[in-house]
Amino acid sequence: MTTQYYTAASLDGFIATEDDALDWLFPLGDINDTGYPAFIAEVGALAMGASTYEWMLRHAQAVADQTGSAWPYSQPAWVFSHRTLPAVPGADLRFVRGDVRPVHDAMRAAAGGRNLWIVGGGDLAGQFHDAGLLEEIIVQVGSVTLGRGKPLFPRRLTQPPLVLVSARQIGTGFAELRYRVPAKPPAGGA
Repeated sequence: MTTQYYTAASLDGFIATEDDALDWLFPLGDINDTGYPAFIAEVGALAMGASTYEWMLRHAQAVADQTGSAWPYSQPAWVFSHRTLPAVPGADLRFVRGDVRPVHDAMRAAAGGRNLWIVGGGDLAGQFHDAGLLEEIIVQVGSVTLGRGKPLFPRRLTQPPLVLVSARQIGTGFAELRYRVPAKPPAGGA
């Protein structure tokens, strides 16, 4: 079981525009040509922030057209929000707030030994990292720049640095980068 942040980002490090749009992403390639189908088959539970969830709600018809359902996940999902959000009928959703650690424990229990996916956004993935729970980052880097927007990972990660596990080209629009997140050294340690 691995806790993973799997996402797409522009070449200059943004996962969405300032207004949470993803229109830049879809012309770059077919999701079925990426590592996503194999990735999602190994996911047992997922977590997302309110902006990601609200994007799913705003684009429910497009999601349904592509996947056959307004909610494309069969896995239980934890949605972090300080606001009350509407539920998607038939979706296994748990609305939460606060510390990611007890949610991570609940996700592990529900996942049945399968991986945990931190869907987004970048700050939520950062909170899992800050708690020492994030183990892998997988980024589909798109061949566009946005100039500004929602950052991939709004944290400084320098010591220890991420460990590149693999890099592969996906068509002409993406490079998939897979990083292992090393454990942070103990405070005051060498």
